[in-house]
Amino acid sequence: MPKTKANGIELYYEIHGVGAPLVLISGLGYSLWQWHKMVPFLAEHFQIITFDNRGVGHSDKPIGPYTAQMLAADTIGLLDELGIEQAIIVGHSMGGFIAQAMALDFPQRVSKLILCSTNFGGPRHVPVTPEAMKVLSDVTTDALTRFKNGLSVSTAPGWVEKNPQSIEEWIQWRAVNPIEPVHYQSQLAIGLALMPEAAAFEHKLPRLSLPTLILFGEHDKVVPPANASLLSKQIANSKVIIFPDAGHFFPVEIPEAAARVIIEFAK
Repeated sequence: MPKTKANGIELYYEIHGVGAPLVLISGLGYSLWQWHKMVPFLAEHFQIITFDNRGVGHSDKPIGPYTAQMLAADTIGLLDELGIEQAIIVGHSMGGFIAQAMALDFPQRVSKLILCSTNFGGPRHVPVTPEAMKVLSDVTTDALTRFKNGLSVSTAPGWVEKNPQSIEEWIQWRAVNPIEPVHYQSQLAIGLALMPEAAAFEHKLPRLSLPTLILFGEHDKVVPPANASLLSKQIANSKVIIFPDAGHFFPVEIPEAAARVIIEFAK
């Protein structure tokens, strides 16, 4: 398994394809597995770099709390070790926080920015819906039921029922790759740290001048798509696309369609 030192820790990473570098940054509690359905499509056009953020998968798991800036520095450290001066950066959900921090703290290293299912933090972002919060915070059922319910509320209506094989693979992956509560809480701190207005990205994003694509699923209850227009208002050179048949996990729900959009923008 390829690992490298980055920002004082070891990160596990994978590289697929050749071409312009494109980095995929995963969300809360997820390893690079989150992108496995999209990678084959993207790797036909780009050099795809996926990796496990600190706290998950095969990367180091130091005790947190973590910050978006810390994991942005991790990602820059990985690019340094791979000899990559500049890359297209794609971040999903929590990974979108990391991507925003990268673009703000290391603007010369980001050629294009793709923000997926994320927000800018602070008091004016649109929070998780009450329906999703109720499901995701439920502790009254067994772990398997909670996980299935979480997938149901995090994907488009009916997607779980229409894709039983994908759900079974998802469940089996999580069973083999659990995340310890302490590490989950370390990553969760990234979003919590952005809640105060002074810490949020909202008023910093207007500094960005790079091409930016903002992607959401229409049925996202975890990070509602109303956040797309809020992000776009702060980033001058940005474009919004809302996928009509997807929820929060569109990289798994509609991988080929999402990859096509990213390829068109990134090229």
